[in-house]
Amino acid sequence: MLTVEKIGGTSMTALNDVIKNIILFNRSGQQLYNRIFVVSAFSGVTNLLLENKKTGEPGVYHNLANFRDFHKPLKDLVVKLKQINKSYESLGLNIAEADKFIENRIKEAQTYLENLANILTSGYVSNEGILQAAREILASIGESHSAFNFANILQNMGINATLVDLSGFHDHHSYTIDQRIKRELQHIDFESTICIVTGYAKGTEGIMREFDRGYSEVTFSKIAVAVKPQEAIIHKEYHLCTADPVLVGIENCSPVGNTNYDVADQLADVGMEAIHPKASKPLEINNINLRIKNTFDPEHPGTLITKDYICEHKRVEVITGTEKVMIIDIYDPSMVGTPGSDLEIMQLFYNHNISYNFKATNANSISIVIWEKDFDKKLIHELEANFEKVTVEKAAMVCLIGSNMDRPGLLAKSANALAENNINIKSAGFALRKVNIQFLIAREDFDTAIIALNKAMG
Repeated sequence: MLTVEKIGGTSMTALNDVIKNIILFNRSGQQLYNRIFVVSAFSGVTNLLLENKKTGEPGVYHNLANFRDFHKPLKDLVVKLKQINKSYESLGLNIAEADKFIENRIKEAQTYLENLANILTSGYVSNEGILQAAREILASIGESHSAFNFANILQNMGINATLVDLSGFHDHHSYTIDQRIKRELQHIDFESTICIVTGYAKGTEGIMREFDRGYSEVTFSKIAVAVKPQEAIIHKEYHLCTADPVLVGIENCSPVGNTNYDVADQLADVGMEAIHPKASKPLEINNINLRIKNTFDPEHPGTLITKDYICEHKRVEVITGTEKVMIIDIYDPSMVGTPGSDLEIMQLFYNHNISYNFKATNANSISIVIWEKDFDKKLIHELEANFEKVTVEKAAMVCLIGSNMDRPGLLAKSANALAENNINIKSAGFALRKVNIQFLIAREDFDTAIIALNKAMG
């Protein structure tokens, strides 16, 4: 059975466990093959190249973008990546080959970046396209590094592994991402090799322009659509659980056995990504089943996500949420009975490229929830210029999510669980299909809310 499998950065860093639990687990001989692995950079490497995804701490990219010297950060990066190489020597990595590969790759990248920097300082062209190219060049280094090391280790173990580098560093022609994938895979006999593919894929459309840090899952998805595997698999460092085991206790939750792509989208909308939503759509449309597995629990079958799954029992499948949202409430007495007030507000959000994940309305006000990272004072100033009163408040959101949970009393039961724990509901809502019931609460109540709802739904 042909599979396309994605290995995340945290799992990749634990390469010994990846080899033991994914590559070799219950397999030998020809059973090892007919698998395509799309790999992320080792944990933390892309943060060094671009910026820290959580804290925003600048990486190499920001030196170039701010007209500062980027040569020393690149030299420091070489040292860091060689240290990572050394840590895998015991697994059979050929250190001399791995060090030479990364030295050459960063040397080539430096030449490209110097050319881009010269164009930037000339002032003849728009900065946006040049800086986007710089992000692409830098991002590709992480996946090329991890893929080379992984393939080299497997080859030195006597396993036939084929390195497929989609970074296009030595291109003589332009290709779209889909064209590049087809070109690089078309002559490979999958039944006799393990393919190790870079999560970064170069294309004329620019994979980071549209997907930014979610690009490796998009590459994974595009490869799956191209080869039509029996199953697509993502290996993470945790199970997709009914609630966060750190919050509710591992004994009070369990891995989700089955769910559908709609539920996966709901999870992604509050930051609990089983898969990037723009990567899941092609899989769903092409009816390719997706399995989420825990790298460190290889015997567990994981979570199977399919297009048409509906839970046979009416129940909540996942309780989750986020503490990183803000409520923007727009009030104006002229809204009542006036067509277009909502359209005017949405146009301002669109102009600032800000999406929302919750909206509630009444006669004279509209409350909209956005990610805190997307908050823009310029948007607020424009709203204040057009409406009588605008209020902004930090908040948390807790959600009940499931493929079949439309039953009488669920809303009352969940609201009562929050009330019994002295948690005030700022706002609440759900669409007609009731796959996601959302409560807006104070941030300091988030942990207590998740625990209370998990206990009430158990």
